[in-house]
Amino acid sequence: MIASLKRLEETGTALRDALAQQNWAAIGLLDRECRSAVDEAMQARERDNDQVRQRLQELLDLYGELVMTCQMERVRVAGELRQLNPPKQSAKLYKLFG
Repeated sequence: MIASLKRLEETGTALRDALAQQNWAAIGLLDRECRSAVDEAMQARERDNDQVRQRLQELLDLYGELVMTCQMERVRVAGELRQLNPPKQSAKLYKLFG
């Protein structure tokens, strides 16, 4: 396998593993590595266009999952934050009437 395709595959696998563990710090680093691996694969002199296309489609599918997971996590965290805010608002009412 061409080195750039191997790097693309390995980086995608590592990103999938980080997503499964919800390791957001690793996802950030691996995202940059994926971008670099894609650039490298696209600039490779000797490349199998079908394999490059397949790896890029796999990454595209993975990024779709990543976006969906991030959106769900954002909703979850927003819900937690909303639960923290009402006590603060109640405390303000007590001060107002206290």
